[in-house]
This record gives sequence, C-alpha cells and structure tokens, in this order.
Amino acid sequence: MKPHNDFLEALRWDSNGLIPVIAQDHQSNDVLMVAWMNREALALTVAENRAVYWSRSRQKLWRKGEESGHVQQVHEIRLDCDEDVLILKIEQVGGIACHTGRRSCFYRKLIDGQWQSVEAVIKDPSDIYQ
Repeated sequence: MKPHNDFLEALRWDSNGLIPVIAQDHQSNDVLMVAWMNREALALTVAENRAVYWSRSRQKLWRKGEESGHVQQVHEIRLDCDEDVLILKIEQVGGIACHTGRRSCFYRKLIDGQWQSVEAVIKDPSDIYQ
C-alpha cells in the first residue's frame, strides 16, 4: 500500500521546488545545520525516518551520512506558520553534523567584527571522507 503524501501539497515550495530545512538536535534543541529538500527528499525522509536532502551543488538526492556515516535519525518534523520552512528534530549519529568535522555547521561567531571559530573540530574531515 502506497503511503499518503498529501502533506507535500500543504508546503510552499520555492520556484525551484525546494524548501529550506533546519536540522535541530531533538534533545538540546541546538541548530546543527540547514539544508534543502524537494518533494522526493521529504517523502523519503518520512518513509525512511532519516534525513534525506536535495544537494543543490550536486543536483541530486543526498542521504545525510551516506559518505560520513553521520546519519540523522528523524524524531519529529515541524512546519512553520508560513508553510515554507521545515525543522527536523533529529538524533545526530556520531555527534558530527558538519562536513568540517564539527558538531554544528554554525561554529563561527561574530566577535568584535570578526568571524571566529568557537567550536572545536571533533574529527578531521580527511579521516571522515576517504
């Protein structure tokens, strides 16, 4: 039996058929990353219970963790009031969401007019991506 995907029709997709998605730790509520989904990516995310995004640079579906092993298990999906942004409440397997080897992609902070790194690298990216 095919699952109902009526929920896809409720969203306000941009002119490229995409919607921004915030990945947020389901326990701490820390924002770990922002990515994009198309209809297929969101339907797969719901079906597989793991984050599947649309890579704008590679123009293809991207299962988070397919190369790094840093899978995002989805606990909850929320839609904003304008129906044009999603939040995935996720469990970040391995504790690393960023391709730089950090927990979060938001590791730089504006301090005295300069962007400064405030999160340490957990694992060197050259050890993650062979």
